[in-house]
Amino acid sequence: MKKLDEIMELMADEMKDFKTAVLELQKLSGQLVKMSIPISTAALEKNLNTFLQKQELEKEKTDEILKEIDRKLKRARIIPNYLLILLGISGIIALGSVGYFGYTSQEKVEENFEVYRTIMESQNKHYEDYFAAYPEIQEAYCEWIQGGYQGL
Repeated sequence: MKKLDEIMELMADEMKDFKTAVLELQKLSGQLVKMSIPISTAALEKNLNTFLQKQELEKEKTDEILKEIDRKLKRARIIPNYLLILLGISGIIALGSVGYFGYTSQEKVEENFEVYRTIMESQNKHYEDYFAAYPEIQEAYCEWIQGGYQGL
C-alpha cells in the first residue's frame, strides 16, 4: 500500500502541475486573443501610404540635390576667375612693355638721326668754310660735279 500511496501522491502532484499549466495556457491564450492584430486592407493601405510618403520625401530630397548639382554645373567655368585675372594682368604688362620698348626705340632712332644730321651739318660747315677760304677750289669742284653727272 505504501507504493500505492506514493503513486497516488505523485499523481496528485502531476495533476496539480497539469492544472497549473492549463490555467497558465488559458491565461496566455486570452492575452493572445486580445493582442492579435486583425489583418485588413485598411491597415495595409495605411502602412503602404506611410511608406510611399517617406519614399516621396526621399525623392524630393534627391531631386533637390540633383537640381543644385545641375545649377552648379551650369555656373561652372573651365578657366577659374583667378586665372582670368592673372592672364589679364600679364596681357596688360605685355602690352605696356611693347609700348614702352617701341617708344624708346623710336626715340633712339630719332636721336640717332639727329646725331647723323648734326654730323652731316658739321661736315657741310667744314666744306663751306673750306670753300669760302679757297673759292677757286670750289669752282673746280662744281665743274667736276657737273661733268660727272653729264658722264652718267
